[in-house]
Formats: sequence, structure tokens, C-alpha cells
Amino acid sequence: MNALLEIAIEQVRALPPERQEEIAQVLLEMAATDEDVYVLTPAEKASLAASIAQAERGEFASDEEVEAIWAKHSG
Repeated sequence: MNALLEIAIEQVRALPPERQEEIAQVLLEMAATDEDVYVLTPAEKASLAASIAQAERGEFASDEEVEAIWAKHSG
């Protein structure tokens, strides 16, 4: 077993049982797929970095802005 995985498993053992269950389900799903992990494109990385920076500055959409988006994209 990979040393990093061993460390992660030890940390998971210290978590509450319901959290352990969630993590186990994620691991099983990942192990069951034969697909590679998705790699972000440079544009996606830039967009994500910009979003994280906005969140760190406390810049969030207002309730009115969110409602407008939902109204626009709701059938």
C-alpha cells in the first residue's frame, strides 16, 4: 500500500463512523472506475482561481442575483 494512502486511512479511522462511511463510498466509487482523474484545462484553472479569490474576499452574489439566475434558467 502507498505510504500516503496509509496515512490517509489512519486519519480516517479517527473520524466519526458516518464520516468514515462517506469516505469509504467515495473510495469505492473511485476504485470501481477505470477512468483517469479529470485534469482541469488552463482556462478552467484560471476560472477556479478567480472564483476562489472572490470567495476569499467575501464577494458573493446577492440573493437578488441568485434569484435572477434561477428565474432565467428555470423552465
